[in-house]
Amino acid sequence: MRIVILTTDNREPHKDYGNPLPHFGTAPAALLQGLAMFPDIEVHVVACIRQPVQSPEKIAPNTFFHSLVVPKTGWMKTLFQGCVRAARKKIRDIRPDIVHGQGTEADCSLSAIFSGFPNVLTLHGNMRLIAALNQEKPLSYNWIAARLEGFVLPRTNGVVCITNYTRNAVQSLAPRTWVVPNGVDKSFFDAQAAPDESAPPVGLCVGTICPRKNQNDFIRALDPLAKEREFKIIFASEPATGPYGEEFQRLVRERPWCEHVGFLNRQELRTRLAGATFVVLPTREDNCPMVVLEGMAAGVPVVASKVGGVPDLFVDGKTGVFCDPERPESFREGVEKLLVNRFWARELAENARAEALGRFHPQVVARRHLEIYREVIAGAGGKGANGH
Repeated sequence: MRIVILTTDNREPHKDYGNPLPHFGTAPAALLQGLAMFPDIEVHVVACIRQPVQSPEKIAPNTFFHSLVVPKTGWMKTLFQGCVRAARKKIRDIRPDIVHGQGTEADCSLSAIFSGFPNVLTLHGNMRLIAALNQEKPLSYNWIAARLEGFVLPRTNGVVCITNYTRNAVQSLAPRTWVVPNGVDKSFFDAQAAPDESAPPVGLCVGTICPRKNQNDFIRALDPLAKEREFKIIFASEPATGPYGEEFQRLVRERPWCEHVGFLNRQELRTRLAGATFVVLPTREDNCPMVVLEGMAAGVPVVASKVGGVPDLFVDGKTGVFCDPERPESFREGVEKLLVNRFWARELAENARAEALGRFHPQVVARRHLEIYREVIAGAGGKGANGH
């Protein structure tokens, strides 16, 4: 089977053009890692970029990489028409059995549906739901992404939904849907938590500082607990901006048990997880937050909001702890349970890691994708472009 994966080379959004190696989002990277474990398939990663960069021909023994230079006029201002044309030309040269577009936020989904080959899309964020929740202004990035999502969903052969939350949001538009959670980089399964029992417990909260992620209410909710117990909350994100970010910065400055450490790369996150007592996600809306999966894989207890796709990821009281973002005190209660009963917390973490191995390991997730690809290829006439 010959597969094209359309994804974003993060050298483009990060303007990291001097880096000789492409790097991808955490979920697409884990999928590629899993597909590389199947040597009998051939994978081609296609990504657009605005400036020429040095790139390897292969990123794995069975995985080729193609960097397509597209001038700035071919991006969002023209609804990615330059990216679509460049990708279509390359895909026709490759002649894959199937094309897989990663995300509807930019060019990848459009390039998939206009490729001329059987195709599927994965939604990593429900852009229509996010745009509505944030009341995005017309012509803003998320507003445009939401409309692109509505355009591409009926035109693909099927949508890989990473949670039932996504499936419920798209099944009225998509011709076919499957639920497959994101994969987790296999290195997180090796980053086993070993917090210093002699030091105060540490909670790790990862996510953009914004009302949707709900950090400020979470901090205020823990104030009474901080007067009774010793612990620390580490917040990891890009610098906080805007009125909400300014309030967050003030709340953190006023509380010695809070610390903002900035953005964490994959290696830094693994290190932080290894020293964490628990992971907390006080979000008001999320699809399949990677930090929950990564925490489970690393054997760290997770406290998270019971919203969006999060209920698909763990079972309350068995592999994690659910809280209600509309009742902030529930986060205080959830964190306190883990602090009081460390034996139970370790049991939760062990159960969660076993669950992650069976559901989120990259090989498991890649195998399920291969089954979906074969199903789509068969529906397209029984054979792909190469007769496989």
